Amino acid sequence: MSAAKKSKGKAQQTKLFVLDTNVLMHDPTSLFRFEEHDIYLPMMTLEELDNNKKGMSEVARNARQASRFLDELVTVSHETAIEDGIPLATRNEHAATGHLFLQTQAINTELPLRLPVGKSDNQILGVVMYLQQVFPKREVILVSKDINMRIKARALGFAAEDYFNDKVLEDTDLLYTGMLELPADFWDKHGKGMESWQESGRAFYRVNGPLCNAMLVNQFVYQEGGEKPFYAIVKQQTAKQAVLEVLKDFSHHKNNVWGITARNREQNFALNLLMNPDIDFITLLGQAGTGKTLLTLAASLAQTLEHKIFSEIIMTRVTVPVGEDIGFLPGTEEEKMAPWMGALEDNLDVLNQNDQEAGEWGRAATRDLIRSRIKVKSLNFMRGRTFINKFLIIDEAQNLTPKQMKTLITRAGPGTKVVCLGNIAQIDTPYLTEGSSGLTYVVDRFKGWGHSGHITLQRGERSRLADYAAEVL
Repeated sequence: MSAAKKSKGKAQQTKLFVLDTNVLMHDPTSLFRFEEHDIYLPMMTLEELDNNKKGMSEVARNARQASRFLDELVTVSHETAIEDGIPLATRNEHAATGHLFLQTQAINTELPLRLPVGKSDNQILGVVMYLQQVFPKREVILVSKDINMRIKARALGFAAEDYFNDKVLEDTDLLYTGMLELPADFWDKHGKGMESWQESGRAFYRVNGPLCNAMLVNQFVYQEGGEKPFYAIVKQQTAKQAVLEVLKDFSHHKNNVWGITARNREQNFALNLLMNPDIDFITLLGQAGTGKTLLTLAASLAQTLEHKIFSEIIMTRVTVPVGEDIGFLPGTEEEKMAPWMGALEDNLDVLNQNDQEAGEWGRAATRDLIRSRIKVKSLNFMRGRTFINKFLIIDEAQNLTPKQMKTLITRAGPGTKVVCLGNIAQIDTPYLTEGSSGLTYVVDRFKGWGHSGHITLQRGERSRLADYAAEVL
């Protein structure tokens, strides 16, 4: 490899990243995410890409896309010898200015501790060792999503890192909650020149002050204490001014939604979002038992059957089992999805029990009517569809990658509302973390948009047993 011919100054400044296969299979665009640094692909990485290209899974699709990117780079830069490095700037989407090096010769390095040579991971480690010997003054770093691979590399004295570029946030504690508590002196500092008015039965306040800069459109602001707590949503925001709209009180029985009332502050905020026709996209985060699915179903039934805003409810979720997979399931798409939709059935039972006056026959008729308006769909058949005037509920959304999330949300046609539910502490998909989940991604990207809203539900309302278990186990 004649990369050694490159100027020593540049070599010392830029790093050489050796990519493990799982990085490319996780994010094919990772080739263009290393800015001015160079990338080295061992032959074993290309072999493993080839072995994983078959099938319809997300991993197989990514392996094929990575191969297409590599083919494009090699084809476009036919004038450059591969040994000298292929300039990544030919595809200038992500401003990558480094070079791509492919292994063009056999590398025979004896790994310490006599690691088995046949194993692909060890062959990649052998390449890292060789590159360190060839470029003693250059920083050579192995990038892998495999924790054990990184442990092995560090045990052998090599630099190893996780692939962080897909992370939306380094720390999920910084994730937008959708709420802002107003300080005790808020009205003293922001009340000067305040305007207030009534419109469509709602009270509005226009406030001026330093805190307005920290607010986002459709963020909830609240102030507890006093005779009556103050709950409002930010409708407009500039650097020094904000318009606050006082919320509807869904904790009062007269404002119940399909028999459901809000049991705490966050549930009240969630129902204000779910029942607002101007909001097209909603994300609800929260641990088990906070009422995400129940509130969403109650709002969807009220708007579909009572107010006739939507024609039907579509519910989908990622089919990732908690334990061992039970194999193929018989029946139609709806019947195959039934075992995954236990949460839907449980919540429909709760919503059905609210109508005490209807009697057994009335409740059975209502249940049949509700089931006829709720469609359960598999994620696998979503591509290419367009939903018009539908209420789309994506359950367990924390298991979706950002790419899958984009595929789903872009299905929304005119008059469709999309609601994503999930708990980022319960991710079951391999290689997805709290920081790189599609749910974290959309919460961060959609905040402040005038037609989207987010709330993180805090308090469990399932039972005292469930609350205690969530706290101590």
